[in-house]
Amino acid sequence: MEKTIEQIHQEALNELEAASEAEAVQELSVRYLGRKGVITSFLRNISKLPPENRPEAGKKANETKKALDKLFKDALKRLERIAADTSDYIDVSLPGRTLLAGSLHPITQITGLICEIFTNLGFDIVEGPEVETDYYNFEALNIPKNHPARDMQDTFYISDNIVLRTHTSPVQIRTMEKQTPPVRIIAPGKVYRCDSDLTHTPMFNQVEGLLVDENVSFGDLKGTLTTFVHRMFDDRISLRFRPSFFPFTEPSAEVDILCVMCRGKGCRVCSQTGWIEVLGAGMVHPALFENVGYDTSRFTGFAFGMGVERIAMLKYGIDDIRKYFDNDLRFLRQF
Repeated sequence: MEKTIEQIHQEALNELEAASEAEAVQELSVRYLGRKGVITSFLRNISKLPPENRPEAGKKANETKKALDKLFKDALKRLERIAADTSDYIDVSLPGRTLLAGSLHPITQITGLICEIFTNLGFDIVEGPEVETDYYNFEALNIPKNHPARDMQDTFYISDNIVLRTHTSPVQIRTMEKQTPPVRIIAPGKVYRCDSDLTHTPMFNQVEGLLVDENVSFGDLKGTLTTFVHRMFDDRISLRFRPSFFPFTEPSAEVDILCVMCRGKGCRVCSQTGWIEVLGAGMVHPALFENVGYDTSRFTGFAFGMGVERIAMLKYGIDDIRKYFDNDLRFLRQF
């Protein structure tokens, strides 16, 4: 016989100590105590021992078999109990769980970038209420009662005199009422209009700017917006100002930039024109200054406004504004 019963016992104990799963313990039980197991084979070969050693060897073998049987059963119960109830079980060998890091929404990123550019130019950030009175949203901005913007098909009315603001221009009026010139502000925030298609949503984000001081000219407006466009995109992007009409500015202009996709060659994005409209601007209408008590013979100013989603679409090459609101992580993780 190659091994003594003591050696077999010790080997079984060592293997049992290393077993961490119920299946491993069952395998040990079969290997040591089964019909063809190690201890069963030992008992069958006792006859090969000298006659005087057989009784003692048989007694130790049966004691070992009984002890191992109890140890195996106890180990199985313990492991099965752990497997059935893991609420308090901590496997310290498992790797740590990596927490997914969040990121800013692309609209928030572009809003922050716009604000950073203008604050570096000396503008202050001002915010105001999203639910406005008819006076601040329309009347104080020189928008008469019969203006199309007051139609319920274009504006969300809460009551006859309360609306969801259609632009952040009311913030300009509220600021001028409280502050004497010079005024240099930008007003970011959500606005609401009855639009919904590939390039419009009922709620969108806007940033408007206002500068009021002595001797402010249209040239100052052009220089400010040129600096903004170059910092937002790059120095090779040209601007052009097209005459337009806004009730609160005179003269007024639509501002186009050289198409950021084709660099003026013409493509689907710019409708083959080489130019893309990005914002509206103009010199503040004297009627607004009269509404807030500014001296129109002394002060002049300019104002501008842009949709943040529009700027972000051009910045990132996005073709559908609705993607910003789908909450698709595959889209948002790109930013």
